[in-house]
Amino acid sequence: MFDIVILTDNRYINPSETNWYIDQVLLEDRLLKTSLEDKGLKVCKKDWADKDFDWNKTRFAIFRTTWDYFERFDEFFTWMEKTKHKTNFINSAEIINWNIDKHYLKDLERNGINIAPTLFIEQGDTILLSELFEKTQWKEAVIKPAISGAARHTYRINQENCKEKEDIFKKLTLSEGMLFQEFLTNIITKGEISLIMIGGQYTHAVKKIAKKGDFRVQDDHGGIVEEYHATKEEIVFAKNCIIKSPFSPIYARVDIVYDNNNKPSLSELELIEPELWFRNCKESVIKLSEEISIIHQGYI
Repeated sequence: MFDIVILTDNRYINPSETNWYIDQVLLEDRLLKTSLEDKGLKVCKKDWADKDFDWNKTRFAIFRTTWDYFERFDEFFTWMEKTKHKTNFINSAEIINWNIDKHYLKDLERNGINIAPTLFIEQGDTILLSELFEKTQWKEAVIKPAISGAARHTYRINQENCKEKEDIFKKLTLSEGMLFQEFLTNIITKGEISLIMIGGQYTHAVKKIAKKGDFRVQDDHGGIVEEYHATKEEIVFAKNCIIKSPFSPIYARVDIVYDNNNKPSLSELELIEPELWFRNCKESVIKLSEEISIIHQGYI
């Protein structure tokens, strides 16, 4: 019987070859495993899709590096619905179901959180990109799926080149909801700031900067990640994002981009499997382990 399973995907279970990216994934999982074991917990690491593991054999399972789920949505949702009755997820299945679809941004906006100006295009809607530009009068926009990750089908478009993306947009809206967001120019000049929140409290932050000629800030798209000291205003904003959500997640990452009025805006509230950069702040992984240990004590 395990106290907790660290959830990953098959690529990060004993890889035969590694690179800088895989090495840092393995490091993050290892830091968490070691910290949990230091709390006296029995821990292992498993591929979430492992068909041979009995999920009744662990009290908890924490989502960490399950970064293939957004390419296997149907399989993932089926697995999660079955497995949530066998173990306790961290963060919970209820939180994941709310957070996995970017419509959650609507909920937060209604609760007073500033987000990028956004139109939500529902599955089956036949509106054209040119019509959306005409409706909004935005100079530039970003389109992205409502359920996605790693910048899947995320495109920067303008009134002139949007015709090039009409076909892919039409194809995507046939099968899934989409977001049409005003492009925030500060993503290029200031980057995206990610604040890590454990137990609702700020621990540390990073700034992600896109490579030249791109706007996607993820390091697997060539972006640069650097340590960052969040301002008081940014920390208050991040805490409010947690407070205004309908849940109290054990861990969260609040991604901030300054909007076109130079005000902090929520890009994403990541509650499923965000990278948390434990390697930059060992205190954060210790705090997460403490939070889990407290929950574990209450469970037994």
